[in-house]
Amino acid sequence: MKSSTSRSNLILLGSNAVYSLLPSTLIAQVEALLGAHRIEDAVDMADEQRRRVEAQMTVDEGEADELRYVYQRIGFQCLTETLFDDAGKHLFHGELDPRALISYYPEFTGALFEMDGSIEVFSGVAERMPSEESIDDIIRNYSPHLPPDTKTSPPAVELRIILKIAATDMLRAFLRKWRRKRRLDDPGGTLKPKALYESVDVALARMYTKDQDKTELITLLREPNDIGLSDIEPILVDAKWFGVLCDLYQQRSEEGKLLDAWSRLTTGEWEDPEVEDPLSKIFTFLGEKKDRHLIQQWGVWLTKQDPDRAIKLLTSLGGRRQSHQEDDLVLLQQIQESDPSAGAQYLEHLVFQKRSQNPTLHMQLATLYVDQLLSCLEEESISKLWRAKAASYSSSQTTSPFLSYFASTTPESESRRIRLKTILFLQASELYNVDSIRSRLQEYEKLLSLELAIIEGKLGNDRMALNILVHKLHDSSSAEAYCTLGGEVVPAKTAQSLGERFGLQQWAALFVPPAPAGKARPAASTLKRQKTVSEERKRELTRILLEVYMSGGEAMSDRTAQLLGAQAMNLDVVDVLSLIPPEWPLKVLSSFLERSFRRALHSKHEGQIVKAIASSENLAVAESTWLTLREQGAVIEEAVDGDDEGDIEDEKSGAEKALGLGLELDEKSALRSAHDEGEKVRGYVVDLVSDEGILSHESSSLT
Repeated sequence: MKSSTSRSNLILLGSNAVYSLLPSTLIAQVEALLGAHRIEDAVDMADEQRRRVEAQMTVDEGEADELRYVYQRIGFQCLTETLFDDAGKHLFHGELDPRALISYYPEFTGALFEMDGSIEVFSGVAERMPSEESIDDIIRNYSPHLPPDTKTSPPAVELRIILKIAATDMLRAFLRKWRRKRRLDDPGGTLKPKALYESVDVALARMYTKDQDKTELITLLREPNDIGLSDIEPILVDAKWFGVLCDLYQQRSEEGKLLDAWSRLTTGEWEDPEVEDPLSKIFTFLGEKKDRHLIQQWGVWLTKQDPDRAIKLLTSLGGRRQSHQEDDLVLLQQIQESDPSAGAQYLEHLVFQKRSQNPTLHMQLATLYVDQLLSCLEEESISKLWRAKAASYSSSQTTSPFLSYFASTTPESESRRIRLKTILFLQASELYNVDSIRSRLQEYEKLLSLELAIIEGKLGNDRMALNILVHKLHDSSSAEAYCTLGGEVVPAKTAQSLGERFGLQQWAALFVPPAPAGKARPAASTLKRQKTVSEERKRELTRILLEVYMSGGEAMSDRTAQLLGAQAMNLDVVDVLSLIPPEWPLKVLSSFLERSFRRALHSKHEGQIVKAIASSENLAVAESTWLTLREQGAVIEEAVDGDDEGDIEDEKSGAEKALGLGLELDEKSALRSAHDEGEKVRGYVVDLVSDEGILSHESSSLT
């Protein structure tokens, strides 16, 4: 402390010395008063000095330190004598480091005083601070002796309780005033050590928790504070104020701890009625955060709590980058282990939304659908219903495919949805193991004929697939569509219709091949078959279907006649005649033969017309180019010097070429020769002869 020197107003001059009468210092006077236990007089003297200092324009630092020392001495003296209200007031005026006072309250310090460091206190004050380690010891030493002893005597116990409450209230008031002063003097928190600010805030938090004063604690936490999570967490957990703890985590952006706290509240490990629906809070938080790492980290756990919402959250993750595909596979496995139903939903998301081309995923989904389908057949009511639907379709006169009939007439149920999903997926996907699926469905051939027909078509067993459709399912519409589509039982248009009517758009959209990178995939509402089927393939399948129809005997004659009428262009008359049994009535073939003969005659006449048009066009072109060729001159092939016999042969050959209109011309060489020699060259006169005689006989001269 910076000492203060008293000034003398009275000086005595002697023969050998100068004497000055010095008044006692403030510190000396207060110490004397405190020694005489005159605390009130000491306080009055200190207050009077404070008023004088505050009235000055400039404050002398020495006087200010002297005043702080005096108030701290008075405050600790009051603390020793359990005058807690006065002690707190005087210690505040003395600007005591709050940590010195908090140190007497071990229950509020926590681990703050275990760190290395020191607190600045006036040496004279430190020597006279209470020697007890805690307020409890100070109170215990003050307790008067009452029978039978100070620990069990009811009055003594009551007195200790009252004094402890007073001591706690004093500390609370001191720390509150200190925090308010700190916000005014040091709003940035840079003038004092951070440990000082932290100790005050933590002590207040502990006091509010102990006193069950949640309102004050929430106010403290919402204000700027220096409370460390490691200090406040165990306090709030012990108090079971988990809602306050969650608010603190959210305020500090401790996302992991916040989600962990909500998860404990969801499972019942923690209970706090003030936290309503913590599970929804988790979903909302993750949905707003859109953090892939956090969603994948908590998604698996959430599937155990609410599979539907968890899958919606997991499928909200965008992106189809290759780097995410491995993460998707790992996440899928974790979800399947956690909740199989949620795993099925996520698998569908990967196949239908992300359009994964991984054969393993497609095989998993195909196996899943078949498992669900076979589990439906284990219920006798469902198997009877499906058997009845197949029988009623066979006896009906409807022209719609069996799939459309089944979907329209079967009551709405989960089993119907499962079968529709299975059929659409088995038809649309090209990546699952077809042989494995067929081996599982063969046992249920009578009930699952349509599914088996799809599988046989995938394997290229066209005759088997058509046999199933025609003779077992009696679905001629699908059989004829099979021929038109080149081996597919369910057309894309039918899939689109089912998707719109029964909420199966995702499965219908799978009929459209995946879009190339950088291009948008067509919507389900604009489904178009991208695959083209060659005419040769159509004719081959139509012939097989015709044979399948005919294998049914005369009972299939009407259906055969309809096929012949509809597919006449894809069938050869000779082939059909060789296939039709002799005993069949002529009416089966009459329409087909009439149309075939008419089409053949039409083609012949059309060819003749085209040939005539082409001939006329050739004549027109020849007529339009004749004059141009005439003006350019003729090509004349002259005899080469040699023997006469050779000349004769050459001339004969030239004449023959001319008669055949195959004369080789090189009029330019003749022109060049004429120009060089400057003489008139006479050309040969050639008779153009046709079958009817000479067409023209004309001579020309080349100049």
